[in-house]
Amino acid sequence: MKGYIQVYTGNGKGKTTAAIGLSVRAAGAGLKVFIGQFIKMGDYSEIKALERFSDLITVKQFGKGRFIKNKPSPEDIQSASDGLKEIEKRIKDGEFDVVILEEGNVAVSLGLFPEKDLLDLMDTKPPQVELVITGRGALPSVIEKADLVTEMLEIKHYYNKGVVARVGIEK
Repeated sequence: MKGYIQVYTGNGKGKTTAAIGLSVRAAGAGLKVFIGQFIKMGDYSEIKALERFSDLITVKQFGKGRFIKNKPSPEDIQSASDGLKEIEKRIKDGEFDVVILEEGNVAVSLGLFPEKDLLDLMDTKPPQVELVITGRGALPSVIEKADLVTEMLEIKHYYNKGVVARVGIEK
């Protein structure tokens, strides 16, 4: 099977949800999935759910679990850099059929790792690996290299009415 590069971006809700759905579909077909979560750290509901598929889906978090407002700390940068190196190794090892960089676009925009490193990863992806990159603000160079790009567009969101993230729905 030929693998492609997918990008889920935009300001609307559903980028991570789409990637998680794809990982469950892939696991249902017997494919092995690696999800590298940048920025996030913690026991999110999707992590708990995906533990049920631990024989086929591996999730690793490469974030410090805090919102990065301005300049990332050296620890944030080191964690993301280590994560990207691990993902590169896992892609080259050929153990996984699907590899997801969750919030990979945001990691680049925050300066956690350079745009060039993400583009190099896209260039060196083996032909059989499906690569998925999520997160707001996908750069034009990432969009250009991708085979499929979906932009989640926010039309209306209850967050604007004061609804905070709910367990099982947004977190």
